[in-house]
Amino acid sequence: MLIMKPNCECCDRDLDPSGDDGRICSFECTWCAECAEHLGGACPNCGGSLVQRPPRDAALLDAFPASAERAPTSHACP
Repeated sequence: MLIMKPNCECCDRDLDPSGDDGRICSFECTWCAECAEHLGGACPNCGGSLVQRPPRDAALLDAFPASAERAPTSHACP
């Protein structure tokens, strides 16, 4: 099951776990769509491809909540 980090690692923008704005690599580094586009679709942490994070159905969030632990903002936004 995906961790579903709550924010972009670049701009710290909140990401809705049931929305479609999140982008992740295979290590679940997490970015918003806008920052991922500026990064050229490649994760600056591992070099992996950034793909759309699948949304978690809002009805499932009570039983399977997204992480509340914010991802570190380790990269300056482009």
